[in-house]
Amino acid sequence: MLAWSMVRPYLPRHLLPDCLAGGLLLRRLLDPYLTRLLDPYLTVTLAEYGGGEGMRRGAAYERAAAYLGARCTRGARSLRAESALDGEGRRRFVLRVGDGEEITDEFRGATVWWRAVPAPHHHRHGGQRPGEDAGRTYRLVFHQRHRDLVVDSYLPHVCREGRAIMEANRRRKLFTNAGERYGKSSWKHVAFKHPSTFDTLAMDPAKKKEIMDDLDAFRKGKEYYRRIGKAWKRGYLLHGPPGTGKSSMIAAMANYLDYDIYDIELTSVTTNTELRRMFIGTKGKSIIVIEDIDCFLDLAGKRRRRKPQPQPAPTMTRRRRNRPR
Repeated sequence: MLAWSMVRPYLPRHLLPDCLAGGLLLRRLLDPYLTRLLDPYLTVTLAEYGGGEGMRRGAAYERAAAYLGARCTRGARSLRAESALDGEGRRRFVLRVGDGEEITDEFRGATVWWRAVPAPHHHRHGGQRPGEDAGRTYRLVFHQRHRDLVVDSYLPHVCREGRAIMEANRRRKLFTNAGERYGKSSWKHVAFKHPSTFDTLAMDPAKKKEIMDDLDAFRKGKEYYRRIGKAWKRGYLLHGPPGTGKSSMIAAMANYLDYDIYDIELTSVTTNTELRRMFIGTKGKSIIVIEDIDCFLDLAGKRRRRKPQPQPAPTMTRRRRNRPR
């Protein structure tokens, strides 16, 4: 700018536009190189919500949180303790990186820095609007010369390690819907403890084996479903009077597959949008149970077009769906 202010008075007026255009072009060409020279560090952000996963908590964020909590918290000065159940049902504390804390990690000779960024103030106090991304973020900072190493090797390493840690600490849960909050579906959960198994289930042995074989085929059929272009899920319709073992069957399936259970109470769902958000909020490796689905079917139009006929006593019906990871 100083050089331009000194030269400008001596330039002919008709050459000024060309000089300005050339200066802008030169600036556009040099800016990327100057930026890299002055600030050679790159940043990757992992958001708690959003990132193409809508209202569901981001898998990358969860795995990074598990990895950092297990591997990198020794050097942190601010930690956040969360209560959790271990694999044997005992309550313990899990450490997470505190908001605003920065920690360092080493990978194949490269140094990277993680920083936990808290949610905006209006999000922490429940002021977010429906559909708006909220929550904490992790920022990963590294030198640009390590870009390929971080993107191709380090981030996959963090995801693999974080997933393994989550699986080791995983405790199966029973979820029930608690209505919407701030435009997002809200699930509440308790630890899933049910003694029912296929060994203790009282039913025809041949039918029991048929169901177990079907579950095994489903569990191993991810590639098959992908090849035929269908969603990887399985549906079962359980019906019968109370006390005939529908709940025990669902619990036996969950114990056999090592899946969580989502129990949807349709009477608390007011709109299709809310129901859709609830399904979006479920995770893989889960059984979705819809209670008394026959009581909510609108068959009035069909009944008007038919002659009234004696109807059997209503039965308890449960719709069960498998949701693999």
